[in-house]
Amino acid sequence: MDSIGIEKAGIAPLQAQLTLIDQVNNATDILNAAAILSTTSTRNIIGLRVSQDDKNSSKMMVQLGQAGLGLPNRDYYFKTDARTTRIRTDYNSKYLPTLLQLSGWDEQKAQAGAKSAYAIEKFLADSSRKLENLRDPYRNYNKMTLADLNSLAPDINWTGLFKTMELKPVDTVIVGQPEYYRAVNTALKTFSIDDWKAYLRLKLIISYAPYLNNAFADESFRFSGKLLRGQKEQLVRWKRVLDTENGIMGELLGQLFVKEYFPEKSKERYVAMVEAIREAYREHITKLDWMSPETKQKALVKLAAIHPKVGYPDQWKDFSALNINRGSYAGNVMNARHWQYLVNIDKLGKPVNHQEWNMTPQTYNANYSPSNNEITLPAAQLLIPGIKDEDVDDAVAYGYVAASVIGHEITHGFDDEGRLFDAKGNLKAWWTPQDSVKFTQRAQMLVDQFNGYVVLDSLHVNGKATLGENIADLGGIVLGVDAFKKTKQYKEGKKINGLTPMQRFFLGYALSWKIKERDEALANQILTDVHAPAFLRVNGPFTDVPEFYEAFNIKKADKMWLDPDKRVRIW
Repeated sequence: MDSIGIEKAGIAPLQAQLTLIDQVNNATDILNAAAILSTTSTRNIIGLRVSQDDKNSSKMMVQLGQAGLGLPNRDYYFKTDARTTRIRTDYNSKYLPTLLQLSGWDEQKAQAGAKSAYAIEKFLADSSRKLENLRDPYRNYNKMTLADLNSLAPDINWTGLFKTMELKPVDTVIVGQPEYYRAVNTALKTFSIDDWKAYLRLKLIISYAPYLNNAFADESFRFSGKLLRGQKEQLVRWKRVLDTENGIMGELLGQLFVKEYFPEKSKERYVAMVEAIREAYREHITKLDWMSPETKQKALVKLAAIHPKVGYPDQWKDFSALNINRGSYAGNVMNARHWQYLVNIDKLGKPVNHQEWNMTPQTYNANYSPSNNEITLPAAQLLIPGIKDEDVDDAVAYGYVAASVIGHEITHGFDDEGRLFDAKGNLKAWWTPQDSVKFTQRAQMLVDQFNGYVVLDSLHVNGKATLGENIADLGGIVLGVDAFKKTKQYKEGKKINGLTPMQRFFLGYALSWKIKERDEALANQILTDVHAPAFLRVNGPFTDVPEFYEAFNIKKADKMWLDPDKRVRIW
């Protein structure tokens, strides 16, 4: 790590891109610069990726989505509460002009440039969708021919744009939010060339500030770390570099992680646990009293088709084409981002690679893919830090993993979004209309429950935006409970450290959400995240589960009591 070189270089690693922006003279130049910057993951007006067609999961398509903002999402530009107003004011009157001054602009020019860039962002934010509206797969699926796209945004030369972005020729794309690109088209004619130069310059600097010298990195942390998330101290540079390395070459580090911490015996344990949860889900679906036999049969087919990826990939990613050298830190990040971009767009027109993982083994997370109808369960998410897996009893493991991870992810296949995809991963109606109504009625109870939780001051959870995760949390717990009831430990009923097996199950689940967040981070999460805060992912769904009341003898006077007629049960 060449800290002296990083400090000496300043903004020099971005000079080629800055020159490109400085040479912008017209709308064509704006789009050309934006396209080139996008190929190194500089977030700007173009939000492009290659991914599966929601209605034909065997096909990889060019997807266009809303982008272009510097604040976390569109609500930050319009909410008038004191907390959001303070962040917005700092962003446009301090953060943006400071970055421009650090890049070499004088104070007056920097203030004017920041004002111009912010005006463009606010204009685009006005045509950007809210968090909860981005969760509707049908509304966010708009397949268009290039002719349609040209009609939508006629001042954008899409064929030329895609060529600049190194894409293979395409005749059809999927646009998530058409109104956003209509707004981009208008913005190109509304704002001046100098406005756009300031906007693009800031997009570039914001994207790479953490990898430049301390002046840039510190200002980036002051706003994004301290103000937005309440972090008190920035990690030292070598730790930040390690994080960057993990983000770029994670599977290389993942091989070391698996060798050290995840033996074959652990993988076998959790593969078996997946099947235990699958069987519990099969039983639940079969016994549902609100779902018709027709929908049940299709749900069981989908459940049986869910493919689990457990621990680590069978085939590791090839990094041989990645160019890392002893040049600048920011330059290496740029090279790596371009390589990642090329890997993504190379998928266009090719068969879907079902062996590929979208997470590394050392990632503390997991997910469900609707298009692949698969769950990905990285090794780190299955392990309790500091405890050998063989020392974790089934009660804790079934709470910590079977409920919180496996059951949660499988339930995503049947949440308010996942249920809209069939067994082959296609967006397709397979529920009877009557069953859809019954599901929605039950889901609305969960929306209402979480809307009632106050996180900070008068800041409530967004029950609609977090619905999918809340369904998955509740589903995971009830599945985990029933799967655990079949284990030897539960049947024997022996206490450990004074706790019954079922008490240990619930504490095991809670252990996975043992998180302390600062107020700033919580406020940001409420506006930007589809997950409820960690403490409500425990205390919220627990109040809906009968076994929780039994395990801890919860009475009506207790704070975690929820009247029986308000308790939610979907799956």
